[in-house]
Amino acid sequence: MSRKGRVLVAMSGGVDSSVAALLLHEEGWEVIGITMKTWDYAASGGSAHETGCCSIDSINDARAMAVKLGMPHYVLDLRDVFEKKIISNFIDEYLAGRTPNPCVLCNRLVKWGDMLEKANQLDCEFIATGHYARVAHENNRWFLKKGLDSHKDQTYVLWGLDQEQISRTMFPLGERNKNDIREIAKSAGLARIATKSESYEICFVPDDDYRGFLRRRVEGLEQKVDGGNITDTEGKILGKHHGYPFYTIGQRKGLDVAAGHPLYVKKLDPLTNTVILAKKDELLSDEMIVRDYNLMKYAKIEVLNNISTAIRYNDKGTGSRLIKNDEGTIKVMFDHAVSAITPGQSAVFYEGDDLVGGGIIM
Repeated sequence: MSRKGRVLVAMSGGVDSSVAALLLHEEGWEVIGITMKTWDYAASGGSAHETGCCSIDSINDARAMAVKLGMPHYVLDLRDVFEKKIISNFIDEYLAGRTPNPCVLCNRLVKWGDMLEKANQLDCEFIATGHYARVAHENNRWFLKKGLDSHKDQTYVLWGLDQEQISRTMFPLGERNKNDIREIAKSAGLARIATKSESYEICFVPDDDYRGFLRRRVEGLEQKVDGGNITDTEGKILGKHHGYPFYTIGQRKGLDVAAGHPLYVKKLDPLTNTVILAKKDELLSDEMIVRDYNLMKYAKIEVLNNISTAIRYNDKGTGSRLIKNDEGTIKVMFDHAVSAITPGQSAVFYEGDDLVGGGIIM
């Protein structure tokens, strides 16, 4: 074992994870690579070419990088657990009229959970990923800080990590920016990986068509949900929809109604199979409730002021106040109204660059 110790690095075959492994190797760590296969593209039924972290090409790229660095490389088949914990939840959430963020759940339940189990088997003290985030420790609490590259910060999808997971995680890219990472890859002779395009799609929806995915995975879905009413907030019927799971809060296009003024999706009601529309200003709200929350920076809270709350990925955040409710939820009161708060999405709380915690919007 090296002087520094042994670290298990998640390698997707992309530039970020490849450079993360390279940097740790150069620092003197004994690096072991692991690629997690969470999804079988053939099973998705989509029309897109197989791309992303689970493709054969990506696995081969990760293995080639491991060979280049002279380190062991493992492929961990997580397709069954991913199906049970992530895919099933994704489908259930849409059928409940909510819009899930599967990456958040996957990071906590699958990637970090199974990586740490494998790390223990291989006597690795730490795990590492190519996420743009930083680890901090204050007042006996482990928490994350935003990545130095604000355009690439990925803490929004990492709020679910627990204290042990954070304490054993390294983020080699947290203090760097994306341009530097590509230059490091080029200098190391990784020209093809350095110029790889980035994917912002859900990994198991390679054609970026979640509606098609739901149709393929839920037998008879269209027959069950097609033809429900589209109404305004007062219950006036404006038209018919093609299934409430196929609409999202804040959506304007594709509604096929004529009201003389722009209308947006305000609410989805699966019990009555109704899509409710409203004017843009009716989508504004100055508070919301968050469930299933996880705290990082503090062990517990009663009231927290001067918090910035992000309600979607790449949201710059809105000033807010957090109040703990007796029923195990958090009430978020915004300094000014925000638009299109979406049940099922993540609400993530920050103090400056410090990640306080997060939860699921009710």
